[in-house]
Amino acid sequence: AGTSSSVAQGTFRVLVGVTGSVAALKLPLLITELLKIPGLEVKVVTTERAKHFYNAQEIPVTLYGDEEEWQLWKGRSDPVLHIELRRWADLMVVAPLDANTLAKVANGICDNLLTCVIRAWDLSKPLLFCPAMNTAMWEHPITARQVEQLKAFGYTEIPCVVKKLVCGDEGQSFPVVPWLL
Repeated sequence: AGTSSSVAQGTFRVLVGVTGSVAALKLPLLITELLKIPGLEVKVVTTERAKHFYNAQEIPVTLYGDEEEWQLWKGRSDPVLHIELRRWADLMVVAPLDANTLAKVANGICDNLLTCVIRAWDLSKPLLFCPAMNTAMWEHPITARQVEQLKAFGYTEIPCVVKKLVCGDEGQSFPVVPWLL
């Protein structure tokens, strides 16, 4: 990402993807902490299910969802939002990455704005993903294969931590980001 034109101008552009894990309730805190970093620009791409866990009014940056993808494009010469967002960003972080979206990305499914951005992602730029799901889901054998597939694409995993989950279970769920604990 060091060769990006935005980096040369003294800014660094981070695209945050958020999915329908209960860990999405931490999105306002994540954005607040990111905005404390000088020279960082942030935009958010959300899945419809993620919207259940946070208040959009608490997100002080541009927030995109599926609706914006379809409102922007009306004809051949119009911009395609998922392509514009991948061009804009120097780095993408998907936090949290729920089991559903993990499965979609690992298998190349792109049926919403977020998965389309990821599918179109420029592999010369970093993409970090933070799996977050119930321990039973995390421990299912397919999950390890899907995480390995994302790593094979060149994406970087931010591992889970062990803690008490919202559902009351003890186990791995939230990504290791110290200021989110």
